[in-house]
Amino acid sequence: MTGAGELGVNLIQRVNVGDLLTRSAARFPARLAVADGERRLSYADFNALVNRTAHGLLALGYTRGDALAVASGNSLEFLATYFACAKTGIVCVPVNLGWRPNEVTYVLEHSRARGIVVESQLAAAMVPAIAGAGGVREVIVAPGTVTAGLPRPVDRRWLTFAELGADRPGTDPECYVADRDPLSYLYTSGTTSFPKGVVGNHTAIYLESLSVALEARFAEDDRIVAMMPMFHTAQLNAFCTPAVAVGAAQYLRRGFEPGPLLDLIERERVTQLFGLPMMYRAMLDEPGVGERDLSSLRRACYAMAPMPHDQLRRCLEVFACDFYLLFGQTEMSPVATFFRPEHQLSHPGAVGTPVTNVQVGIMAGDGRLLPAGQKGEIVYRGPHTLSEYLRNPEATAEAFAHGWFHSGDVGLFDDDGVLWFADRRKDVIKTGGENVASIEVEKAVYEVEPDIAEAVVVGLPHDHWSEAITAVVVPRPGTRLDPQAIITGVKQRIDPYKAPKSVIVTDELPRTSTGKIQKNVVRQRYADHYRRTPES
Repeated sequence: MTGAGELGVNLIQRVNVGDLLTRSAARFPARLAVADGERRLSYADFNALVNRTAHGLLALGYTRGDALAVASGNSLEFLATYFACAKTGIVCVPVNLGWRPNEVTYVLEHSRARGIVVESQLAAAMVPAIAGAGGVREVIVAPGTVTAGLPRPVDRRWLTFAELGADRPGTDPECYVADRDPLSYLYTSGTTSFPKGVVGNHTAIYLESLSVALEARFAEDDRIVAMMPMFHTAQLNAFCTPAVAVGAAQYLRRGFEPGPLLDLIERERVTQLFGLPMMYRAMLDEPGVGERDLSSLRRACYAMAPMPHDQLRRCLEVFACDFYLLFGQTEMSPVATFFRPEHQLSHPGAVGTPVTNVQVGIMAGDGRLLPAGQKGEIVYRGPHTLSEYLRNPEATAEAFAHGWFHSGDVGLFDDDGVLWFADRRKDVIKTGGENVASIEVEKAVYEVEPDIAEAVVVGLPHDHWSEAITAVVVPRPGTRLDPQAIITGVKQRIDPYKAPKSVIVTDELPRTSTGKIQKNVVRQRYADHYRRTPES
């Protein structure tokens, strides 16, 4: 419990992500904040919606430190839930919509979520996951894209998002929230079967949002498209929260379609985009793109993978705006370096220079920091860093060894002070904007085909996926393998997007002197596979 005086001081001085919205609403009450389809809310109206949602959660008995999951596509309700949690000290737990029910159940249980906000079209799919999570008391159904035939779990409280905020005040809730209180538990793939919970705190996300706004030159007259999934930190905290911080307008999209996106840019005079390299390629390939009026664009960001050099040159010609790359990871909230427009052509393939508030080092295995030109693990210091891995002190201690946060990535600085990403220490494949643990795929490959003697899963360069999940397998003596049957079988055991795009059959796998499979050699050996064999 806190006294009235302590609460008053907190409200005056605190660092709170919800206050970014409160203050932009005070500065720009009539300015467009969010456009979600036909729904367009000013900053004053959006702030009032968030406040009614916050008061509704408080009325249900939610208190500081309680966890509330949200399973939603990009929507007004997703953002309202996130900022309502921020203002009240509730912890928001975004659900990756690519997870299977058992993975969702794990996250609900591990985060100790008390409730979940679910979009209507996802309700039926979420029921099995919710049924396995005994701690979930409330299911709050957001409008979504369907209105009929919704399931109602009989053993949980069920209400709509509209009912949650009905008759609640639109004034800001006055709740004590400490600067380092958790705002989100974001679950990130690793080398284990279930993801780790990254505890993001208010100070980290607040300062990261301001760093991005400063580095990427966000302004109140920006009009920004939000089409990458908000359940990922890249869209949520590298674009949505910085946009709110400066009072910019956001246009929410539920997915990527090149033609409709180009229409939106022309119609709404969009100034900033964020997408994967493959999305920009699809827009370049859209018929008539050269005749479009894209003159409103100021900046275009890409992430998750480098932009092929030839594609980048064409993007600069067609879109006629600055391009930049953001590099980091969930644990850094997420941005750590910024590959600036002026370096795009002079340092192709680099990942940039440190952003404001982040110090980047290259560390040897013994904890020594290495000079420019020497390769080692990329490590970070700065207030953007996660608080901890949720209920995982061993992983936290390992990540914080030697007084730096260890990224698990390998790279080096060149003589210009530009960071280059070289490889991943952890076998996580970044494909189509998702992180996939190779060990999970390897287990599934072995399960579906008993005639596989050995298997290794790696990410190989691909024009569409950036990295295509690829299985390289050795058959048992005297047997023949059917690559397509393996792919089909894996899709039945794990999330389909994690299945290999190709299965390469070989006689043997490269090994070290100690018998360990050399994944780096496998990647080098088959680096041109998708240039020769363009599997989807």
